[in-house]
Amino acid sequence: MKLTDSVLRSFRVAKVFRENSDKINCFDFSPNGETVISSSDDDSIVLYDCQEGKPKRTLYSKKYGVDLIRYTHAANTVVYSSNKIDDTIRYLSLHDNKYIRYFPGHSKRVVALSMSPVDDTFISGSLDKTIRLWDLRSPNCQGLMHLQGKPVCSFDPEGLIFAAGVNSEMVKLYDLRSFDK
Repeated sequence: MKLTDSVLRSFRVAKVFRENSDKINCFDFSPNGETVISSSDDDSIVLYDCQEGKPKRTLYSKKYGVDLIRYTHAANTVVYSSNKIDDTIRYLSLHDNKYIRYFPGHSKRVVALSMSPVDDTFISGSLDKTIRLWDLRSPNCQGLMHLQGKPVCSFDPEGLIFAAGVNSEMVKLYDLRSFDK
């Protein structure tokens, strides 16, 4: 289907969910498209079943809060940034609601989070003016880039290039294979 202006205007709301009592921060679809997950200022993580059109499960991060959230390649795990105690990124198993790993390093709020489409790496951007490269298998930062302002970042569909924007003024493309240069 080609998304034209008239097609978009014909769209109607199919389902309304009201599981959250506060602002929703982020959505992400699972890699297989069967579920979508939301994070909210009410410290909740809500998992929705896309095929049945209903909430599947609600988890809470009362201690740390939850801001940005992204599925990993496994449909039952996510990484998310906190909006309370610290700026650590957390790797969570949705199956048993247990943390798999913590990714400390940012000293201010994480404002960008992107999972590689091909492997277990992800990037994060923070108000501490850094972009960090991570691997889900290690709590240590794999790469660090210091910037002049607030970053945004995202992987390309092949996972070889990532884009970094600084202060909404410019976009720079980086080859992941030479990130350390």
